[in-house]
Amino acid sequence: MHIEFRHLRTIKAIHDTGGLGRAADMLGITQSALSHQIKGIEDQAGVELFVRRTKPLRLSAAGMKLLAAAERILPQVAALEAEFDGLVAGKAGRLHIAIECHACFEWLMPVLDQFRKAWPEVDVDIRPGLAFEALPALIREEVDLVVSSDPEDLPGVGFTPIFDYEPIFVAPAGHPLAQKPYVEAADFVDQTLITYPVDRHRLDVFNALLTPAKVEPLAVRQVELTAMILLLVASNRGVAVLPDWVVRQVRYNADYITRPLTADGITKRLYAATRTADDGLPFMSHVVRLARQEAVKLQRA
Repeated sequence: MHIEFRHLRTIKAIHDTGGLGRAADMLGITQSALSHQIKGIEDQAGVELFVRRTKPLRLSAAGMKLLAAAERILPQVAALEAEFDGLVAGKAGRLHIAIECHACFEWLMPVLDQFRKAWPEVDVDIRPGLAFEALPALIREEVDLVVSSDPEDLPGVGFTPIFDYEPIFVAPAGHPLAQKPYVEAADFVDQTLITYPVDRHRLDVFNALLTPAKVEPLAVRQVELTAMILLLVASNRGVAVLPDWVVRQVRYNADYITRPLTADGITKRLYAATRTADDGLPFMSHVVRLARQEAVKLQRA
């Protein structure tokens, strides 16, 4: 038996209107063509779909089963068609994000709050569990955007600059290094360094300062939350290096001192990694634009 969507629409139209003539008008076909279509369905099924010679025209038991299928399937088809129309128009889609930078939540959540108002039909999610293999997940299409500070030459992946930032040294008030205008790699040899729980090569303090200088801190303590890192620093449990948009919170707090890394400071850049196949999606360029705007606000605060 071969059932098409038009057959389901026909059964529902006849049931809703109660007659062949009105159903034909609703479907935009002639009554003769509608009768021919019904006969074709009945011949295939080997059953009668209507109780003949009744007004209004009434479905048989078999016809009611087909109507139940139509009422279940047609709304799903309509929703799928609407979703496809949104995809074609660039109004709908998926934006699942992986973040290689723990501190990025500070500015990303306000960005996504603005984004969802502008693009209500885009499915937005953050996939924190993929942070350690974010770029492979992007290639596998498990996520659609990766926030990263480490661009790589990957086929089918592009890295769009979002903004530059400065990693800043943070220590408790009264710390001996407060006497210096800036800190250097050698200053960490007798310090407990409090970091996020990620690989060293992804931490600014290591990849931009300590590793090139071949300097190892006295100890490394890993902490998940930014607020907890700052609490431990204020409690004189160690020092930290955090992005400037995080340090803005404590710049004028008497519990902390902040200093640049090296005399010239260190500048790093965050990127939005996306699949080049998605470059034409308007919501993708919009979320990057919002991210740039939000970062400027935080850094100027």
